Amino acid sequence: MPLDGRETRPEAGEARPEAGAPHVVIVGGGGTGGALAHDLTLRGLRVTLVERGEVTSGTTGRHHGLLHSGARYATTDRAAAIECIAENKILRRICPGSFEENDGLFVAITDEDADYEKGFLESCWQCAVPTRRLEREEALRMEPGLNPELQFAIQVPDATMDAMRVPLRFFATARRNGADIRPFTEAIALTVAGRTVSGVRVRDHASGREYDIGADVVVNAAGPWAGKVAALAGVSVSIVPSPGVMVAVGGRHCNMVVSRLHPPGDGDLVLPQRQRTVLGTSSWLVEDPDDLAAPADHVETMVREGAALVPAVAGAEIRATWSAARPLIGGAGEGAGRNLARALRCFDHATDATPMEGFVTIAGGKATTLRAMAEVTADVVCAKLGRVRRCETAEVVLLPHAAWYSA
Repeated sequence: MPLDGRETRPEAGEARPEAGAPHVVIVGGGGTGGALAHDLTLRGLRVTLVERGEVTSGTTGRHHGLLHSGARYATTDRAAAIECIAENKILRRICPGSFEENDGLFVAITDEDADYEKGFLESCWQCAVPTRRLEREEALRMEPGLNPELQFAIQVPDATMDAMRVPLRFFATARRNGADIRPFTEAIALTVAGRTVSGVRVRDHASGREYDIGADVVVNAAGPWAGKVAALAGVSVSIVPSPGVMVAVGGRHCNMVVSRLHPPGDGDLVLPQRQRTVLGTSSWLVEDPDDLAAPADHVETMVREGAALVPAVAGAEIRATWSAARPLIGGAGEGAGRNLARALRCFDHATDATPMEGFVTIAGGKATTLRAMAEVTADVVCAKLGRVRRCETAEVVLLPHAAWYSA
């Protein structure tokens, strides 16, 4: 609400599933699954979401906390950059108070970095990402912790967010609107009759009980595990899990998001998270998204490269190291993780070469684009069910994250 108290956008909690509405089961309790549950309930559908652990316990709860402006991908993945800047604006509007709207700086340290400027600015302009060039002295006034040897910096509308709290707003609002959210409930099989998926068999890890849930449509929103879930239906989805290491050090050594002005690479991001500083990230490929590690040499690289941007992190105490698997879309021979696109893709498996009706997969994307991923998927689901309903998620202000913990 604005300062004068007048309501300008719909409030959360107004929608309820319609009597006799079709039932959609979502497999995966990350940000995309939560946003999809929210979207579908607003469209009057009955929704059940199952997640093998706690919600946000997979990749969603492990990312570095950057609300992307799109600048990072402007030169290498234009589709992802355009998606990011659009969703950056929407999320600030529907999740007020959830972001540290501190902006970001892309910093040129070397002559090679400086040579990257022209292409970077042109690409940002083409993707509608706002930029402002700062000379060395102005950049250091804005962010005193920067490497004093920098040549110049470019300001963009990046921001810091809490990896779990923003998605919890979607979950809380979806549940308020009637969605059945079931954590610690793992999809162990899909009910398939002929070439149609009609439900999910799950295991409740709290009780050990197994049972079936019927569905008109099942949506696979399992992130880097989406390939495994698709295989339960005999469907192939080319998901390439690409882990990256992050390091949290003690102290807040910058107040803005700081990135290196060069193509996306290892250790080129430093961002504040409350009274910690997060350094990230690396990239490699694994077959199993549960095969996560934080190799010592990756940790060393994060600290070394982070210190090139913000020198104080070199002497800071390491408080935590972890990794998260990106759910990239690709196939064998398509290169390493950084060469694969970050743009979202939704697969209606009824249109596969060997069709499988009643089954949809959403994959790719970024934490920043969770709402857009949900919108695209909800459009596909509604079309399959013959329902014409407008997406409202870009206007509806979400409940606060703490509402997830209330009855």
